[in-house]
Amino acid sequence: MAKATIKVTQTGSPIGRPKNQRATLVGLGLNKMHRTVELEDTPAVRGMIAKVNHLVQVDDAK
Repeated sequence: MAKATIKVTQTGSPIGRPKNQRATLVGLGLNKMHRTVELEDTPAVRGMIAKVNHLVQVDDAK
């Protein structure tokens, strides 16, 4: 059975943001604007996305 995944795209710049938000973006695999990564849909990943929701866009992956 395939695990659920989500696509996360960085839409905001981390410039001028706290270090913990920058580190969260790196933890998600994002480090440049308009980069997209496909991640497993887990509570931990959802928590990281919630922390930087103003800097990312989330789409359901197929």
